[in-house]
Amino acid sequence: MPHILLKKHQDIDPCEINDQIDSKFNFLATSQYDQKIGVLLNNKEFLLTKVIKNGDSLIKLDIPTRLTPVSIMKKALNDYAFAVDEEPIFSNTHSIYNKVEPEQSYLKTITYFIDDFQTDKDIFIEVGFGSGKHLLHQAISNPDKIIIGLEIHTPSIEQVLKQAKLQNITNILIINYDARLFLEFLKSNSVSKIFVHFPVPWDKKPHRRVMSIPFIEESLRVLKIDGTLELRTDSPNYYEYNLELLENFKEYPTSIDENKDLEVVSKYEARWKKQQKTIWDITYRSIKNSPPLNIEGDFNFDDNYDIDYIKQNLKTAAFKGDDFIVHLETIYDVKFCDNDGLLIKVTLGSFNRPTTKYIIIQNNKARYFQYDPIKTKTNLKAHQYIKKSLK
Repeated sequence: MPHILLKKHQDIDPCEINDQIDSKFNFLATSQYDQKIGVLLNNKEFLLTKVIKNGDSLIKLDIPTRLTPVSIMKKALNDYAFAVDEEPIFSNTHSIYNKVEPEQSYLKTITYFIDDFQTDKDIFIEVGFGSGKHLLHQAISNPDKIIIGLEIHTPSIEQVLKQAKLQNITNILIINYDARLFLEFLKSNSVSKIFVHFPVPWDKKPHRRVMSIPFIEESLRVLKIDGTLELRTDSPNYYEYNLELLENFKEYPTSIDENKDLEVVSKYEARWKKQQKTIWDITYRSIKNSPPLNIEGDFNFDDNYDIDYIKQNLKTAAFKGDDFIVHLETIYDVKFCDNDGLLIKVTLGSFNRPTTKYIIIQNNKARYFQYDPIKTKTNLKAHQYIKKSLK
């Protein structure tokens, strides 16, 4: 992960504007564990984390607010070192990709899909596209369709974006996001194909598996009639696990194949076939229209939050509701340029798929940092609990 190591230095001043750098450091948030630095760069906001390590200052990316491409945050780390006038003791923030810059117009945030995404074209979705060979093949073979790729591995994302630019592929959209959450807000009956090729089996942590009853239910909801959900795996354990899942969807036509030949094969799949390993395909087909998605509620906060009251009474703790959790993890004292505030790190949502967010409070008003949680029933319930806790 990109980071820099600097000699111990004075905190950055949120009021200071440095015309020689592009990053704007808007606030400092301090707890007993670490310090968060609020950054605005290229109209994107995120956090850097500062911790003391062996007497020096380690500045690194904040995982819950990370962005793709990672070059944006690398730039912020370098700007930070320049702003505090310290030569890094160590840095790994120099880009290793110099020949071709990624095509950033195809890289989207979750807010784009919630607020702006509209199309009359068929939609294909690939979950965890890895090297991107299958994703790019689908885009080239189906120029009249929109191919959405979901991946959480940043180098894979950047490599696919570079290939899209080199090959002049214009019908893909890429997002760094958990596929288990992504489907929950897509319109019903809007997708033609969902590919889940060689997902991580997670034999020791089965709750992290992509394929599950809720995921299959959401897939069938968003699929059009005759749309398909296609799983491809070389893991015997994962295959057996999915055979058990099939028992919950007997009303839907399904097919099971072994060692099916595809038009495009990754180097890993070719190696597995050479080793005579079995590769299984399980395909679900949608046979009915689903009702429109209708989730009532919003993520607004009340006005006039008393910061002193919150600091004295809000405790870091976990709460378990009927079908949601809220874990108030860390409370930070925040220094803005002209006043003080609070930053609260919170994990919220469903038991198996919670998300980590920050709530920032300034001038007695609260909001979620970066963007609101995804609009799901469990997230909305968790939000209502948080609102009551802050009062």
